[in-house]
Amino acid sequence: MSSSVPDSPLVSASEARNVLDEPLELCGCSPLTGWYRDGYCRTDPTDLGRHSVCCVVSEAFLTYARAQGNDLTTPVPEFQFPGLKPGDAWCVCAARWLEAYEDGMAPPVRLAACERSTLELIPLEVLREHAV
Repeated sequence: MSSSVPDSPLVSASEARNVLDEPLELCGCSPLTGWYRDGYCRTDPTDLGRHSVCCVVSEAFLTYARAQGNDLTTPVPEFQFPGLKPGDAWCVCAARWLEAYEDGMAPPVRLAACERSTLELIPLEVLREHAV
């Protein structure tokens, strides 16, 4: 989770494309997700984690992420982060999602809300296997 949000995106939410080469759909607003904290899984070069995969997190994935050193369940009020619970939609780093996939722990994804840049790391066929 980033402590600062970039000031101006290179690509607006209305211009961003998803992995299906369609307009990028909203991932989630409760809690507010995305690199820009605008609900969209869109990124820019300053997002070193590439928060581009829109997931519906499960208890198994949250436990897995915590074991990998990424506690997504504990609230962090200073960053307006309430902590995630199963069923929440969240923009996950593409490399972390791929790692979870390789370990058999990948959460479901919403293809229409995954930014097109995700395909630079994860093949569409792999994402389709976990589509909701």
